[in-house]
Amino acid sequence: MGEDIYEKIVALRSKGIRAVLATIIARKGATPRKDAAKMLIDEAGGQFGTIGGGSAEAEVVQEAGKVLFSGCPKLLSFDLTGDDPEENVLVCGGHMEVYLEPITSDPTLYIFGAGHVGKALSHIARFAGFRIVVVDDRGKFANRERFPDADDFYIDSWDNLLDKTEISDNSYIFISTRDHKYDERCLHFSLHSPARYIGMLGSREKIRLLKEFLEKEGVDSNEFLKVSVPGGLDIGAETPEEIAVSIVSELIAARKNRDVVSIKNAVHNACSC
Repeated sequence: MGEDIYEKIVALRSKGIRAVLATIIARKGATPRKDAAKMLIDEAGGQFGTIGGGSAEAEVVQEAGKVLFSGCPKLLSFDLTGDDPEENVLVCGGHMEVYLEPITSDPTLYIFGAGHVGKALSHIARFAGFRIVVVDDRGKFANRERFPDADDFYIDSWDNLLDKTEISDNSYIFISTRDHKYDERCLHFSLHSPARYIGMLGSREKIRLLKEFLEKEGVDSNEFLKVSVPGGLDIGAETPEEIAVSIVSELIAARKNRDVVSIKNAVHNACSC
């Protein structure tokens, strides 16, 4: 027996692949399908199942890309009277409504550095719905005992770690290593990734020095606009736990497609009053 559409959804989510589930939720008159047919369209354009073919299905596939980008569901209505120019045949003559639902995997937070802030961040971000991957070259710090909320650990030399770390546009990165040179490597790597969010622990002077160094390495200065540093909203945080709360607030804003820089500036101005 072949894989059903729900098994396919589980398989895609386990691999971190996003998709859109299209379901016929209403129909009137003659339509290609008589049941609540479903079709799955993944982010690479792959299709599983059908809602009846023809130009209506082609439009569903096209609109699925927009749903993936926005993350918001969408309802499509189709008038199936007249000719189908795509199939060059008469169509059914009825009406059909199709609901497009985004299927996403949990966002993954990569914590580069298994120090005190990273430990607190792992715990709080997990409650906020993030998968946690801890990346460090020290097994005595990056382990299950210190990070019980982590889903995975990458432990190796920094050069090897970055080579095998796969970042998608559903990935979030926070850099808090123990050394400037490791921060520089991680930042250089992150700027060339499709990560949705890049944050870093440290002062603006620190990022200025890193920026100067990376510009000498050929990195465009505009790329640094992607980086939130010091990471987190300015709420007067001091302890690792407080800093983690401020960072997670920023992660949530990025996940909700908010302009993190604008929010950071607004909070900073409010706290300065």
